[in-house]
Amino acid sequence: MEVDKMERIFASPSRYIQGKGMLKEGIKYIKTLGKTALLITDEDVWEIVGKDLFERMKENEMKPIEEIFGGEASEKEIKRISKKAKDEDIEVIVALGGGKAIDTGKAIADDFKLPLAVLPTVASTDAPTSALSVIYSPEGNFEKYRFYDKNPDLVLVDTEVIVNAPAELLADGIADALATLVEARAVAQKNGQTMAGGSQTAAGMAIAVKAEEILFENALKAIEANKAHVVTKAFEEIVEANTLLSGLGFESAGLAAAHAIHNGFTVMDGDIHHLSHGQKVAYGTLTQLMLENADSDELDDYIELYQLLDLPTTLEEMHLAHASYEDLLKIGEQATIEGETIHEMPFEVTAEDVAAAMKAVDAYVTTYFPR
Repeated sequence: MEVDKMERIFASPSRYIQGKGMLKEGIKYIKTLGKTALLITDEDVWEIVGKDLFERMKENEMKPIEEIFGGEASEKEIKRISKKAKDEDIEVIVALGGGKAIDTGKAIADDFKLPLAVLPTVASTDAPTSALSVIYSPEGNFEKYRFYDKNPDLVLVDTEVIVNAPAELLADGIADALATLVEARAVAQKNGQTMAGGSQTAAGMAIAVKAEEILFENALKAIEANKAHVVTKAFEEIVEANTLLSGLGFESAGLAAAHAIHNGFTVMDGDIHHLSHGQKVAYGTLTQLMLENADSDELDDYIELYQLLDLPTTLEEMHLAHASYEDLLKIGEQATIEGETIHEMPFEVTAEDVAAAMKAVDAYVTTYFPR
């Protein structure tokens, strides 16, 4: 869809519903979208909550058909599941699980022009609300963003399910969400283009600002609630910030260097592939702040919170302690390819700039914030 860059665009799901017991009580919202549902989830989520949801859907006069997702949001996996969807008289796609299962569900819903219900079981990314998917190769290398004409019809978030997921996953989501304002601010300075395809809206920027406020105020309280498996006000606030505010903020206020650097990391082999999306975004955010020569107090605040959340702040923690300059340059080259969001920074950023900033973050943290 071609859009004039000067158009202000705000994108959002049709309905976002969050609270305890939503996978039990929220089937009525899914049912309004269609009765014959293709339920896409991975093996682990199927065992934890998928089977029960499947049975409740049948009890509520729906016709669910399960499809076990293979683990990577790749074109190959999308095509495989699409073949099954084509053989059934599907009325609604239900994507249950984490970001990659959700991104796969979005692609299939778009291919068949079907309504989409997104049911995240973790608050580790801001994928649920947006009208785009991040597409990887079957081996896990970043390939492209895939954009859609509309956002999900329904995002249903069960905080009782999410609070029983590992607290590290909530920390990953906090890291992803903490990039929202840092990147949105850079896009604003450039008067650049957002992921919604136009110029920033004041609403998108206001949401990004509010997200950061909530994250710094509630992150540690929410993590401890998560560890205790109890849903508190702080936990609900963080789930909303990670999922809704960050999702609306990144899409309608834009991405810049942090997520492009995350994508750059995908070219590296080795243990870095065991790191989560949020962990890579955390280091990407620090690298963007270093590229900007951000105020020391702000940089320090981000480093301190990341460390309290046990997120990576050094190259060693990124499993890149022995990476050569050529390795870092390779990351920078991927981060600065044509079409990447790093070109929404208010100044030109080269592969060499990225490599230098990554090394500078490592030197600064190891000197002033040793663990």
